[in-house]
Amino acid sequence: MSVKTAISPTEQQNSFARALVESGLYSSMSSVLQQGLELPRQRTETEAVETVALRELVQRRLNGPMISTTEMDSRVAAMIERKRRVVRVDS
Repeated sequence: MSVKTAISPTEQQNSFARALVESGLYSSMSSVLQQGLELPRQRTETEAVETVALRELVQRRLNGPMISTTEMDSRVAAMIERKRRVVRVDS
């Protein structure tokens, strides 16, 4: 269902939208504007999902096992050494 509403694009926005219609990429000005509104809607929904996932990840890490700084340093050093061997970089 569509709803009629009035908008006031800038001259540059209006020219751009009309050019998209004239080039055949969109069938009408309404199609251009609908797509223009769809993009921020999708972005907002995606950000909400990503935020929930990030919060869950942080919570799992906070509730998970902790390792000492010494152990972490050892793991990082080992990882760097493995990468150096793979790309054949001398220390």
